[in-house]
Amino acid sequence: MVLSFPAGITRHFSSHPTQPVLTFSISNYSRLEQVLPNPQLLCCEPTTDSVDTKEFWVNMPNLMSHLKKVAEQKPQATYYNVDMIKYQVSAEGIQSTPLNLAVSWRGDATNTDLRIDYKYNTEAMAAPAPLHDILFLVPVDGGEAKLQAMIPPAIWNQEQQTIQWKIPSLSHRSENGGVGALLGRFQMTEGLCRPTQLTVQFTSEGSTLSGCDIQLVGTGYRLSLIKKRFAAGEFEDQKCV
Repeated sequence: MVLSFPAGITRHFSSHPTQPVLTFSISNYSRLEQVLPNPQLLCCEPTTDSVDTKEFWVNMPNLMSHLKKVAEQKPQATYYNVDMIKYQVSAEGIQSTPLNLAVSWRGDATNTDLRIDYKYNTEAMAAPAPLHDILFLVPVDGGEAKLQAMIPPAIWNQEQQTIQWKIPSLSHRSENGGVGALLGRFQMTEGLCRPTQLTVQFTSEGSTLSGCDIQLVGTGYRLSLIKKRFAAGEFEDQKCV
């Protein structure tokens, strides 16, 4: 979690060195794992895993010192991002992933068939939000490959022996409710099916996987904008039939 402060706040803090303590709460806190608050800036009471809302308060002298240092390093910046909390989200199997994937490879003496099934999953998000700029990248391993077919059309890099499919956007309003398949056939010089790692990248704005939310506690400060965003990691499935 990152808090952004306008650049003018450093002048305000210089003119008013005694500031109310910035305090905020995180709801659905029990969904989080491996929570690491910024040790220089955040304080909180010890708690148990069952607590659903947790309060944090900021060490104001340290925050003012940090913002002053950033302002000196980036005098042209209009705002300053400050890392507050790092965390992981508790996973609950395939229903926790916004894009469900299944990969299969089928090979014979000369040909290799690749199939990637995908499904947009609304249940993984606090509120359904489209996935954007989805990139599927698959290396083809088995000697030199000759592309025979790609459905839908994709980008084949002959030099790097990789195939890329790109989907601009996917949601529950997409064709077939966001369910589809990618197909590729290659003629392999070595005639072996060698499953490789599938890498998937995408971004989403306006929702979270944790379902957590932030609220300010007390007076003296206000949130002008809350941005929610998540991005993909990697998916790997190596199954050869």
